[in-house]
Amino acid sequence: MKKTIFKVGLLQSLFCFYGLYAQSDSTKTSKIDEVVVTAYGVKKEKKALGYSFQDVKGQTLVDAKENNMTNALVGKVAGLQVIKGSFGPGSSSKINLRGFNSFTGDNQPLIVVDGVPLSNSLGSKVRQNGKDFNNDFWNPDLDMGNGLSDINPDDIESLSVLKGGAASALYGSRGGNGVIVITTKTGKRKGGLGITYSTSLGFENIFMKPDLQHSFAQGSNGLSNPAGVDNTTSWGPAFEGSNMTIYDNLKNFFKTGTNSQHTLSFQENLGEGSSLYTSANYLNSNSQIPNSKYERFNFMAKMNSNFGAHKRWTSEVKAQYMSIKGTNRPSGGRGDGNYYPTILLMPQNIDVRDYRNGQMQNEVTSRWITSNGINPYWTAYNALNADKKDRFLLNGYLKYQFNNWLSADVRLGTDFYSLNTDARVWTGSSRNNSYSTGQEKFYENNYIISLNAKKDNIIGKWGGSLSVYGQMMESRDKALYFSTQNLILANVFSTNNTSDLASITTTEVDMWKKINSVFAAAEINYDGYWFLNATARNDWSSTLNIDNRSYFYSSVSTSLVVTDMLKKLNGTSSNVLTFAKLRAAYAVVGNSLPPQSLYNTYIASTDPNGHIVLARNKILFNSNLHAEKLKTFEVGADMKFFDRVSLDISYFNNNATDQLIAIPINPLSGYERMMINSGGLHNKGFEFVLNTDIVKKESFAWNVNANLSTLKSNIDKIDGNISKYPLAGFDNVAFFAEVGKPYGAIYGTKFLRVEDTSSAHYGKLIVDQNGLPQATPDQYYLGDQTPRALFGFTNSFVYKNIGLSFLIDGRIGGKFFSATQAALQANGLAADTAPGGKRDNMILDAVVQGSGGYTANTKEITQQDYWGAVTAGNLGITEQNIYDATNIRLRNIQLTYNFPKSIFQKLALQSAKVAFTANNVWMIYSKAKGIDPESVFAINSNATGFENLAFPTSRSYLFTITLGF
Repeated sequence: MKKTIFKVGLLQSLFCFYGLYAQSDSTKTSKIDEVVVTAYGVKKEKKALGYSFQDVKGQTLVDAKENNMTNALVGKVAGLQVIKGSFGPGSSSKINLRGFNSFTGDNQPLIVVDGVPLSNSLGSKVRQNGKDFNNDFWNPDLDMGNGLSDINPDDIESLSVLKGGAASALYGSRGGNGVIVITTKTGKRKGGLGITYSTSLGFENIFMKPDLQHSFAQGSNGLSNPAGVDNTTSWGPAFEGSNMTIYDNLKNFFKTGTNSQHTLSFQENLGEGSSLYTSANYLNSNSQIPNSKYERFNFMAKMNSNFGAHKRWTSEVKAQYMSIKGTNRPSGGRGDGNYYPTILLMPQNIDVRDYRNGQMQNEVTSRWITSNGINPYWTAYNALNADKKDRFLLNGYLKYQFNNWLSADVRLGTDFYSLNTDARVWTGSSRNNSYSTGQEKFYENNYIISLNAKKDNIIGKWGGSLSVYGQMMESRDKALYFSTQNLILANVFSTNNTSDLASITTTEVDMWKKINSVFAAAEINYDGYWFLNATARNDWSSTLNIDNRSYFYSSVSTSLVVTDMLKKLNGTSSNVLTFAKLRAAYAVVGNSLPPQSLYNTYIASTDPNGHIVLARNKILFNSNLHAEKLKTFEVGADMKFFDRVSLDISYFNNNATDQLIAIPINPLSGYERMMINSGGLHNKGFEFVLNTDIVKKESFAWNVNANLSTLKSNIDKIDGNISKYPLAGFDNVAFFAEVGKPYGAIYGTKFLRVEDTSSAHYGKLIVDQNGLPQATPDQYYLGDQTPRALFGFTNSFVYKNIGLSFLIDGRIGGKFFSATQAALQANGLAADTAPGGKRDNMILDAVVQGSGGYTANTKEITQQDYWGAVTAGNLGITEQNIYDATNIRLRNIQLTYNFPKSIFQKLALQSAKVAFTANNVWMIYSKAKGIDPESVFAINSNATGFENLAFPTSRSYLFTITLGF
């Protein structure tokens, strides 16, 4: 008895404010019985979780009205970053949780839909030879969307984000970057016929435009072009005092895009213990980009049933079909395939619409300002591409409840898709009359069985549960691509119509993988307020050497519901702190090794003389490689004040080791690099999630939901004397994992300056004999791409039947390089090239280096001379166009009106709602001079801090009507 009193007194002293408001006779209980969906669809009480967990309601994803539902997660989850592609309405978005954990992996969480993994691969071609994507600076692959974008948000009941290692440890190596668990809707009786129909119509236009000068026209050195000179730069005469008109060619070329969507669903109980949910959805997006279109059709049917004696049997059968079509997706890069630079860099005294007529059909000659240029209208209607994906997501589930504490179940699931692509360039321009086609097929099959036992009060107040699983997973990615640049018969697009066998490119990819697993999850709980959870998993992978094929993962987590404990020990509770839980977790997970990463093979081909040639990869593989490992530690607290204000605080520390990297070796060996397991990185930070009902009355409610996450990333080591590992390179801009620096260190050239700290000229530019700035001969560290913090702030208001909500989100810190700004500067269109609307000559405050030391610069130069030197080459002096990626924006506004139910008493209607949604409403703060910091060139690369003439991001407005019958 004395020990109990001592424990209570100690805890009350730790939570002194709690004790001040203690009420021994209070009957108030905290709302802690919420049930959430965790790994493998297991439902657990939220209070029992010893790790960070966030749940996003399906309606939230629907209301966002994003073509790609991935984008609807922006600002909703602490520590979750969405990295977006910028190539039309169907482009990819990738998800990153709590920082990058791998030098070479895709760093995305595993997506699981109703217990079945969904491939969220980014929408470019399969990795060539299993190693590299085509992120070529000039002609990268098309972006055809990520896997999650295929899902219809209307079918989602809830989305759970498992961020910590302990949360995802049951998924083994594939859960190393976290897991997103999606639960789809089931049939529920809502009154009436159970039919819901929703239709929306939207419009989109350009969200942001680069900062341009509007003072000078086409020409050079302040003069118009002489007759016969092909020059489309804007270093010509001033508009002021002339009769020239200034044209907004971005506005004139890009149109107002339209977006329409229709959803029809039916959900109903079919009888005692059985329910059915079906839905069909059609999305049609005619982009603001001319002749570019994106379509998606979704169909889903799901039946749940309880049957048999005493309803011991539970079954679920679901089929989802997705059909995705992309037509004339825009291309990236600096090659002829990307026509956006042609429009962006047009002199403003020329109207792009003057070159539209006659260019919008096939087999016409491109007519343009310059003799060797390509009309962007011609490209939009003559350099065509199309892709069609058919995808099936199928699963079946059967459970038998032996008694009130023991059950067994089996789950079968498959994710399958077939993708066909076609691209053709017609005659009429300097581009080759070319053709390419390809086919990809992917499947992943999963077979899972489990035995589950759960019982409270096994020994006194001690309870527990144990689940044992077995799983077989098989996946295969098979692709074949064909392309030719020389057609015999013009505009006859066939694989047989090629004039030069040497010009044919054929690539075949076949990646096959199997993983067999056994794993278990156990829980011990005491009196409903203290919980201890542990998981253990062993995988056998086909992509590892037989000696390393078996590998083990484990986790442990605990939670203590302090308020429940105090109430049960001495009956005290509080009106202030109505709920408090402490939690901690530790886990070891990892990132799986990709196929074809162990043994060196030869590739057979023929030379121009028909001789068989065997070529080998320049990377020496190592058969002793094993999967990367990630050790995670997390502590946190969940609190609720006044039964109204919820606060979740987390601290995490992730340590990734045994990175799969290719280090340089002596080329005399016949190889350039060798694969090893080495290197490590740290990610740590805090996460805060706040939810509060500021006002909650019958006629008016105001809710605030906010989240903030911080991130500190550091590369611990690589291997031996190697301090930098390349992530990607684009011309003279390179990205590295560098020891002692955050992930994604950006390297490039700097302005040449006096570096001698003892010199009187320290820090000054060193110009050449003509007074022009110079670049350093070597590359230097210029910053990194890792954000220091992410936040989201949602306000929701409801007044009677009217609802209003808006989301402000932002990113703090990190850098990115903008190739768009470099191109604008070189062409005299950037606002920086005409400060204050003028182009006065200048003398740089700099020095000239000679044999006798430094002398003051006295050379007068023009703005054209200066920017010509700064942007020399493809990307110029890198330092000039490194920008802070910090940005804050009004992401989303939603206005809704629910019609009163009283008006439907004599109608078949049960409910009706109208809504208005606006996305990308306002860029509140950015230092990127009109470039959207979210624009990413190589979405399938870990080098996400590079922007390269990406198509402008869009702002959208949508009107929605939802009817319930």
